[in-house]
Amino acid sequence: MLQVWAIAGIPEIVPGDDLATIIGERAGRLEDGDILAVTSKIVSKAEGRVVHAADREQAITDETVRIVATKRHPGGLTRIVENRLGIVGAAAGVDASNTPEGTVLLLPLDPDASAAALRAALERRFGLRLGVVITDTLGRAWREGQTDVAIGGSGVRLLDDLRGSLDAQGRRLDVTAPAVGDEIASAADLVKRKSAGLPVAVLRGLGHLLDDGAPGARVLIRDSANDMFRLGTDEAYGQGFEAGRVSGG
Repeated sequence: MLQVWAIAGIPEIVPGDDLATIIGERAGRLEDGDILAVTSKIVSKAEGRVVHAADREQAITDETVRIVATKRHPGGLTRIVENRLGIVGAAAGVDASNTPEGTVLLLPLDPDASAAALRAALERRFGLRLGVVITDTLGRAWREGQTDVAIGGSGVRLLDDLRGSLDAQGRRLDVTAPAVGDEIASAADLVKRKSAGLPVAVLRGLGHLLDDGAPGARVLIRDSANDMFRLGTDEAYGQGFEAGRVSGG
């Protein structure tokens, strides 16, 4: 049986805070096999990823590796980009909410490393085998709204590759690989909520996903060679038009 609950009482995090100690002191009784889902925002704050930026747009530009699509609207400009972590999403993960005036919050430099350090400290504290998933909020192509996804992880199999196994009718599975890291993040988001001040959740009942040798969240990022939607419609059209013009077609 899956149980999910948020850890109450976590204070406002500032640069230099020891997240493992803060979480550990408020987590209550954890059990072997528990997974902690931690909002990336508190990881970024603890790691000092708060930067002064009078212009959020410049901060987004600085974190952008590749522009996927842009769209102007009455409120300004939305940019879907690939950031330094390889994540494709709006605004390169640059967050201006719940940060001091004149500052923005960047994603952790290495969310997998952040998850590994937090996991190691919590396992030492509790003497248990645990998993840690770092989460962030992303929009999704083809669907309205946003959901939380895994951007970092340690000790947890985030992609449950079932290819080569058989289904209930004995048929071979050739493409099935549930993104359980994202499912963990979404389940945690149901109890953390966006404005309740509950940045950490515990998931119990998923011990079968714990794996000391599991790769981090980069396993969830689709490489460009297999990305069928690498550019937005307008960008793809523009690129094709320019290629035709240059070639004289």
